[in-house]
Amino acid sequence: MPDIRRLPDTLVNRIAAGEVVERPASALKELVENSIDAGARQVTVRLTGGGLDGIEVTDDGCGMRPDEIALALERHATSKLPDDQIELVATLGFRGEALPSIASVSRLTLESRPRGNAEGWRRVVDHGAVTGDGPAALPPGTRIRVEDLFGKIPARRKFLRSARSEYAACLDVVRRLAMARPTVGFVLEHDGRRVLAVQPGDSLPHRVAQLVARELAEDGVVIELERGSARLSGVAGLPTFNRGVADHQYLFVNGRPVKDRLLVGAVRGAYADMLARDRHAVLALFLDIPPEDVDVNVHPAKTEVRFRDPAFVRGFIVSGLRHSLESAGQRSAQGPAAPAMGNWQAEPITRTSEPAPALASLFARQYAPSSAAVRDAGVAWRGYEQSVMAPPAARAEVAEDAPAPSAQHPLGVARGQVANTYIVAEAEDGLVIVDQHAAHERLVLERLKAAGAQGSVTASQALLLPEVVELDEPSCDRLEERSAQLAEFGLALERFGPTAMLVRAVPSVLGKSDVQALVRDVADDLAQNGDALLLGERLDLVLATMACHGSVRAGRTLSVAEMNALLREMEVTPRSGQCNHGRPTWVKLAHGDIEKLFGRK
Repeated sequence: MPDIRRLPDTLVNRIAAGEVVERPASALKELVENSIDAGARQVTVRLTGGGLDGIEVTDDGCGMRPDEIALALERHATSKLPDDQIELVATLGFRGEALPSIASVSRLTLESRPRGNAEGWRRVVDHGAVTGDGPAALPPGTRIRVEDLFGKIPARRKFLRSARSEYAACLDVVRRLAMARPTVGFVLEHDGRRVLAVQPGDSLPHRVAQLVARELAEDGVVIELERGSARLSGVAGLPTFNRGVADHQYLFVNGRPVKDRLLVGAVRGAYADMLARDRHAVLALFLDIPPEDVDVNVHPAKTEVRFRDPAFVRGFIVSGLRHSLESAGQRSAQGPAAPAMGNWQAEPITRTSEPAPALASLFARQYAPSSAAVRDAGVAWRGYEQSVMAPPAARAEVAEDAPAPSAQHPLGVARGQVANTYIVAEAEDGLVIVDQHAAHERLVLERLKAAGAQGSVTASQALLLPEVVELDEPSCDRLEERSAQLAEFGLALERFGPTAMLVRAVPSVLGKSDVQALVRDVADDLAQNGDALLLGERLDLVLATMACHGSVRAGRTLSVAEMNALLREMEVTPRSGQCNHGRPTWVKLAHGDIEKLFGRK
């Protein structure tokens, strides 16, 4: 067996860096957290090449003396645990590994000047070796530059993603930390262009709306709830204001951004009966509990936590969210469209002076013995008619002879519509119930896929006025990168500034779809699947989203001709038995099943 030996410091630092610094966003997170812990009121971040070429973080915090700079670059040296009680830590960082770990895999320049000092000090560390030390001119605070990340570790460098992807991860880090500290101002610049800027001293709802979605100011509810020593605050979007992926859920514990399964499950539980399974809430939740009730030292990157009483935390979040959403009453993020409201019309209710034949004969038979009884029956009938027998207001069509069910049509012939959602059809061997939205969703998807398979461009419908959809910059980058492929399916997009896309046309098969929601969901699909799937697979998922927006919605009244046309197209469309989300589009009750229900068998 080989002799046991001590690892050299350079290798120890690189091993530690493997746990702390996975990509540019990981290094940026550690640096910004240090700035916040230093009491900064303003933090400025500058990125070059998505953080691959350079990261610079400048703050106006307390600063460091030359001896403190040297100590800060040693492993496990920190100013954030004055009494060694790690279970009561209140700062974002406390391990003392960030700076030496980053310096071991990059060229790091650390400049700092405490308040009251005439000049600052600079130290340069190139992949673990000190290459420069001397005075520096800068205002009070600290400035750190990270360059050539993993430059001498090609095995790590080749696993990094594209500059756009790394920039998107860095933007997400700054956005989360800016939400966690509304009292601190943040500026983010990428390749010389300002991307994000928030002022110090914002209110929490205003900061969240700025960074997550401006619509939250009107389509969200403010959460303020306390239970014992625990406090829950933040902003939660209305159930009707939702997204296709869960990337728009921001969770914080004691001011620390986390990605915790317990908290995510609690959010889904709170919205369980208000959202479809494939939709996700938009929110930012801030949970504050005593430090001794949560362990923040379970993950090197401090993105996971462990609670002493997880059942209490889950119940607190679920009840708090539900209570806040219930207080919103009947608010909805989607107001009725004017054309839809114009379709409503008052239909006259014709009141008949004669009772229904079946009911009238029933009354006559019951009171047949005497003329007085008949007279009393008439009085009773008129009172009953006036109280409860007013005919219901309903839309009816002229009755026509419907074709008989045929073996050539396995889904049968439409006989009616239930709840403006389900088509009831009579087949030769039973009763068929069709979910009109799920069925049409599959039909639209297959049309789009068929057009793509044939190499033809899906017919598009030009918008009379091009519509501008505002998104974050990474989402616009993804859409712009796939704009040529999306155009083949009829969705014509153009870049309209750093954070907006211009929609000139939509696929004609989608009809009158919500363009804003369509483009946002397509961007969410591209973000969720990233580069892990092949282009064709990603486009299939995007087409499924487009089909969902262009399909017949539940709640729409269909004529008999429309219902039969839908049934006939389902019979000749592959995979029409399930919708794009895997749910069944129709079910059948065979004659034998119906007979069992009524005890005939």
